[in-house]
Amino acid sequence: VNYLDRHVHVAPDKVALIWEKDEPGEEVRVTYRELLELTCRLGNTLKRQGVKQGDRVTIYMPPCPLAVASMLACAHNGAVHAVVFAGFSAESLADRIRDAQSETVITVNQGLRGGKIIELKKTVDQAVKQCPGVKRVLVSMRTSSKVPMTALDVPLEEEMMKEDAYCEPAVMDSEDMLFLLYTSGSTGKPKGLVHSQAGYLLFAALTHKYVFDYQDRDIFGCMADIGWITGHTYVVYGPLCNDGTTVLFESTPVYPNPCRYWETVERLRINQFYGAPTAICLLLRYGNEWVKKYDRSSLKMLGSVGEPINKEAWEWYFRVVGETRCPVVDTWWQT
Repeated sequence: VNYLDRHVHVAPDKVALIWEKDEPGEEVRVTYRELLELTCRLGNTLKRQGVKQGDRVTIYMPPCPLAVASMLACAHNGAVHAVVFAGFSAESLADRIRDAQSETVITVNQGLRGGKIIELKKTVDQAVKQCPGVKRVLVSMRTSSKVPMTALDVPLEEEMMKEDAYCEPAVMDSEDMLFLLYTSGSTGKPKGLVHSQAGYLLFAALTHKYVFDYQDRDIFGCMADIGWITGHTYVVYGPLCNDGTTVLFESTPVYPNPCRYWETVERLRINQFYGAPTAICLLLRYGNEWVKKYDRSSLKMLGSVGEPINKEAWEWYFRVVGETRCPVVDTWWQT
C-alpha cells in the first residue's frame, strides 16, 4: 500500500519505473497505475497457486518491471520474497531455495545482458531438481524464445491475465518479515538475512529522500541489480515509497561501449546516479572522452555503493563525471 496504492490515488499516470533494457534507447516507462495492476494481477495469481501469508517465494529474474511486481506482490500478500541474483549458478540458487524453504520460484525464460542471451530457465530447472520442496515455477517471457516447460512450470503472463486487477492487501505487523536476502557467500555459507516491514521501509524511504536529496520529479538512477540489497532499497522500495521515478538498468557499464552509463544519464535526464566502485574503476581506465561526449548537466548527486571507493576513483567520479558540482555519497555493507 505504501509503495503503490496511495500514490495511484494522487498521481496514477506518474512514471514509476523506467526500464533501461539491454539495448540502448529501448527504455520502457511504467506508470504507478500500470505497476499496481501488474502487482495485483500477480498477487492474485500467487494466491490462486496456493501461496499464503508467510510463505517464502524465491525470485530469480533480471531487472525488469515484472521482477519489481513480483517483489511487491509478495509484500502486498504478506509472503516473504527471497531474490537471488540472476548471475548465480544452479547450485547457488538451489542452496538458497532449500535454506529459505521456498515452495515457489518466479523466473524468466531467458535474460539479456551485454548483448548475450542468458538461459535463466535452464538454470532454474537444474536447481529445482535439487529442491524437492518446490511445488511451482512461474515463468515469465522476457524474450520470444520458447523453452521446455515441466509439470511444475506455470506460464506467468497467461495466468496473470485471468486475474482481477485489484488484490486486497494483507494486514501485517511492523515486525513481520518483509524479505529474506542472502549474503554472497564469499566468506562462507550464504546467510539469509531478515528485513522486517516497518523498520526497513522507514530506513529505505528516509535515506533515499534525505541522503540523496530526492525531490519530486527527479529521475533516480541506481545501477544496482535487484538481486542485491542496494537494488532492493534504492531501485525498488525507497524510490517507490517516496512516489519517485526509478531506473531499472538491465545491461552492463560497457555495453555496447564504455559510454553506456553517460549516454543513459543524458537520454533519461538522470538526477541522482548511484553506481559501484568496481564499475567506476573500470570506466576510469577507458579515459575521460567517453564521459565528456555526453551532457551530464541533469546530475545533482553521485553515489558509490558495494565496497569503499579508493581515492583515485573518487577523484575521477567527482571531478570528471560530476564536474566538481555533485556531492559523492559513499555507502557500503547494507545487507
